[in-house]
Amino acid sequence: MLLLNLLNLTGVQPLQSIAAERHGRWVEGSGVAEREGKGWREDVGGRGGKGYVWKRLEGKGAGKEGGRMDHVHGTMGGMDEQAVNRQREEQRDDVRHRLAVWWEVSARDLPWRFGRTTPWGVLVSEVMSQQTQMSRVVPYWTAWMNQWPDARSLAAAAKADVIAAWGRLGYPRRALRLQECAQVVASQYDDVLPRTYDELTALPGIGDYTASAVMSFAFGERIAVIDTNIRRVLSRVFVGEESLGGAASRAERELAWELLPQDAAQSVVWNESVMELGAVVCTAKAPLCESCPIRECCLFLQRGLPGLGLKRTRPRQRFAGTDRMVRGLVMQALRDRRAELLADAGAAAGMGAAASEGGVAQPVLRVVLDADAVRALWKDENQLDRCVASLDEDGLIEMLPDRSIMLPE
Repeated sequence: MLLLNLLNLTGVQPLQSIAAERHGRWVEGSGVAEREGKGWREDVGGRGGKGYVWKRLEGKGAGKEGGRMDHVHGTMGGMDEQAVNRQREEQRDDVRHRLAVWWEVSARDLPWRFGRTTPWGVLVSEVMSQQTQMSRVVPYWTAWMNQWPDARSLAAAAKADVIAAWGRLGYPRRALRLQECAQVVASQYDDVLPRTYDELTALPGIGDYTASAVMSFAFGERIAVIDTNIRRVLSRVFVGEESLGGAASRAERELAWELLPQDAAQSVVWNESVMELGAVVCTAKAPLCESCPIRECCLFLQRGLPGLGLKRTRPRQRFAGTDRMVRGLVMQALRDRRAELLADAGAAAGMGAAASEGGVAQPVLRVVLDADAVRALWKDENQLDRCVASLDEDGLIEMLPDRSIMLPE
């Protein structure tokens, strides 16, 4: 299928599209183009993929039912297999070149890019940017890395400081998982982030995507990085269909590996540029096709953006009034209380760490929100209790016997 799509992009019309164009519709997956009620049948790519095509002849006798059939034997569009492969490689090279040039001049200047941070800094950026826009991540990442520049320093930090520093990034459980990851790196790897996929995915909170991203962006390894943006771009450009979300399919993974340059350095640029394109140009609901550097190569655009924005997964839940919102209110109240305590102690705030001068020890804060203050946060008592209990289960707060809550120490 990818081969046929690439030929179509480069102006070499494959027999699949010819059949569909002439005879009405293409029966996906069947190798057959049909025009209903007219007795037409073309078998494209059949007979072991050798490119056989059966079609009714033009001219005398062609209109007779059961008329003579001609057996056309050859390769796709008259091209032999080597020519097809050359065409495919030329198309891939063209897309890669266009994206590399675009990346060079258009990539956002994020502080963890272009070799300006450590592998640990790259990992922190990837964890923070999960389900969070990168533009929101930048100030948090900068302050976080200033406070805890390596795994060892984060491993030794107080949990309350770590949770407070996460701020409004969302999904605060990630903060504690990141600290757990730091503790393993500090204790088992002497504060040096491991380089292999198996070692990375064995770390707390690190899955396939984050491990692949670190290997590519931090270590320059050749590996397919597969996230929502990359899946969307590859599916649209090379398949001509919308990526439906959910977990990456086997076909999407195979496509990502098939298109990955063999050269390691080029594969890094490819991963970075495709991901960036999906984030700022080839967006989910409103792609900026007119400014896309590979618009001439995009099968999705050629087909009129069929199914734009279509998703396999359920619609995203509204935020207002959800448990996630209530959990956020509780965490924000604790962060606000902590800031008040820091101010009262005369400590300089910033990423939640107190500044020390002349060797004066940093104050130890016990950040507690009493039961009345907790109850005032939300009108639905049952929902509030449920959310407080879930935060306690996640280790983000501690519930005290008098129903007050506190940040973990």
